[in-house]
Amino acid sequence: MSHTSRLRRMPDTFRQLTGITPDAFDQLLAELEPRYPQADAKRKKRPSRQRKPGAGRKFARPLSDRLLMLLMYYRTYTTHAFLGFLFGIDDRSVCRNINPLQPLLAGIFRIPERRIEREPDEIRELFFDATERAIPRPTRRQKRFDSGKNKRHTLKHQVVVVRKRKSSGRGGQRRRVRIAAVSKAFPGKTHDKKVYDATAVVCPDGVRRTGDTAYLGTGLCTPRRRPPKGPLTARQKAGNRRVSRRRIVVEHGIGKMKVWRIAAERYRNPRRRHTLIIKNVAGLHNLMYARGRTPGAAHRLEPISRYCAATLLEWTVRCLEGAAPGVGPAAATTDRVPAVLTLYPKALENGLSQLRPPA
Repeated sequence: MSHTSRLRRMPDTFRQLTGITPDAFDQLLAELEPRYPQADAKRKKRPSRQRKPGAGRKFARPLSDRLLMLLMYYRTYTTHAFLGFLFGIDDRSVCRNINPLQPLLAGIFRIPERRIEREPDEIRELFFDATERAIPRPTRRQKRFDSGKNKRHTLKHQVVVVRKRKSSGRGGQRRRVRIAAVSKAFPGKTHDKKVYDATAVVCPDGVRRTGDTAYLGTGLCTPRRRPPKGPLTARQKAGNRRVSRRRIVVEHGIGKMKVWRIAAERYRNPRRRHTLIIKNVAGLHNLMYARGRTPGAAHRLEPISRYCAATLLEWTVRCLEGAAPGVGPAAATTDRVPAVLTLYPKALENGLSQLRPPA
């Protein structure tokens, strides 16, 4: 049995280790499988390869396990030695298993750098902000990466978050935050306004754009700065609070991206792959958070389900005591408990939400 099949039996653990639900994983795997053979054949025909196509050792783990390995690496940012021990391969083989899949994920998610590929009537507002990652101290040109704000060497990305319009009618879903664009990596010393000018994001006409005070002079809606000769008026402060309440969604979007620890902790991979990894994390964010539900909501017990779980527990105890209606003393043995649980197959499948005592 593959590691994916075993982990799929525990949906909550699956989400904790990968950041996505089993259903989202199956959808991602279904999109990856048709793309992989062509990419693998192209990899084997590269000029630097010494073996002929078809020769060489095959991968020990199936494609589903390799995708699971990559998502666990993104989510936990653990060492290759630990992943190799977990999946039963050598730690030096981990990178060979997961690196070919990263460009394929980028092709599936297709996170742009400067063009917002959304219809204007779907967008309520665009929010701009920059996020930094700590990196090891470069051996050359260290001052370019020295961030005075974070007091360390960093890489910076500009993130554009879209807040979609709410559907009309009483049945309309909540507005969801979506990562619309992620810029290429800039040295940490680069100011946010310079990053904005360099990326030259193409926005739909008629859509409001909002940023923080770093974007003053760019045409974005920004809070007012305190004038040098006096404080802000009460009206100006109220306006700043309104901007902050709207702009907080970009902070939420970046914060949810950092659920995947590879986007939050000190970066240990080659700098040339940093943009690719951040875009993949943005795609995983959109896969989970930009839809009509919260990740893992199908696996959490609501209050009614907790009541049903308590009912199931009470029913099992009564069966063990031989006091349940229609159950004789022969049921008062532990080996008969699974027979009682089989009365609720749909309840166990749906998180005990459909549990009802038998008539």
